[in-house]
Formats: sequence, C-alpha cells, structure tokens
Amino acid sequence: MQGSEYNPPDEPLDILHHDHEILVVNKPSGLLSVPGKGEHLSDCLLARVQAVFPEALLVHRLDRDTSGVMIFALTPHAQRHLGLQFEKRQMKKGYVALVWGQVAEREGTVDLPLIVDWPNRPRQHVDFERGKPAVTDWKALRHEGGNTRMRLIPHTGRSHQLRVHMKEIGHPILGDPFYATGEARNASRLMLHAETLRLRHPDGGKGMRFRAPVPF
Repeated sequence: MQGSEYNPPDEPLDILHHDHEILVVNKPSGLLSVPGKGEHLSDCLLARVQAVFPEALLVHRLDRDTSGVMIFALTPHAQRHLGLQFEKRQMKKGYVALVWGQVAEREGTVDLPLIVDWPNRPRQHVDFERGKPAVTDWKALRHEGGNTRMRLIPHTGRSHQLRVHMKEIGHPILGDPFYATGEARNASRLMLHAETLRLRHPDGGKGMRFRAPVPF
C-alpha cells in the first residue's frame, strides 16, 4: 500500500498488444508507473518496459496501487499522437472498482473539481474555487456482500479522481490507504483496475480497444 515500504511485485511483463508504434501492458497493483524520488523507488513499469523495449516512451500513468491497461509509445510520433488524444479527451478509459457499502442508485455522475491537498500531498481534495474540473460517470454492476462492484468512466484525468469521487459519494474504494477509513481499508490491495482503453492507432487512426481482465 502507498505510505508503506515499497515492495513491488516481481512478475514478468504482461503484454496485451505490441506493434511498430505502440505497446500495451497490464500493470500490476503495487508497481509504480514511473520512478519515484530516491534509488529505492527506481523499480517501475517504465523501467521494466524499457529493459525490453528501450525505445518505449511514456504517455500516461496509473497510480501505484491501481492495476490495468497502460499504453506506451514506441516512436516520438506515436507519443505525440496519443498525448493529443489524452489532451482532447478522445482516449476512453473504463475502470472497475469494489467500493464500500451498498450503492442504492443504479448509476450517476460525480462532478466535483479537484486540487492537490498541499499539506497532505499526494492527497487531493474537492475545491470549488481553485479546483480543476473533474467528472466521473459511474454504474453499479452488482452488490457483493456489503459492498458494490462499480464501473467508473472518467471524463477528465485528474490525479486520484476516481478515488476522491467515490469517497465523496460515501463509498470509498476498498483498500484505499488515502481515502478509505476503518473496515473499508482492510483489503488485500486497492480495489481499482483500469479494465479497458479505447483509442485511435497513431498509424492510420484505426479505432482499437484493449482490455485487461479484472483480477478481483
């Protein structure tokens, strides 16, 4: 968990797709996307990918404790192309989460602006005056015990957006060391997974969809 000693999982790269422009991998929970500050935080998905594909370039990140689909560019052209898709919100991400408690409604939208909580960073919090727009659509898939399996679709890409938005509607993501409290923190991992990613291929613009099976 974040905040504890960094002990990333030691498992081989799980490659979902590879061609001349892009590489798509399934990031495990507990592994940083990029290096942190200090030698003890140098092991990360980017370093592991570049050990096999030295030309790989970063396009986006996932939180350390989030698992799922992550794309890397294999050429500067692909990096620019994919970066623009993220910027223009043309890249569509779908997440699955297990959240605390039984969500009563079937679906909804959270529209709450977010900004870093400076004294407590990297935590984020809602700020209606200075926060950046953050919008998440959610759908309750089913109840599991006293909790709810949710599909989350972010329309913006703010740091910790899904985690804060779920906390704000009273259903924090299970295992979240920053935003869950009490029994909701007692999970084997952060129960958040980037399941799908839809994009246009940098070479020709063909629509593509990648999926990593939900591990929980």
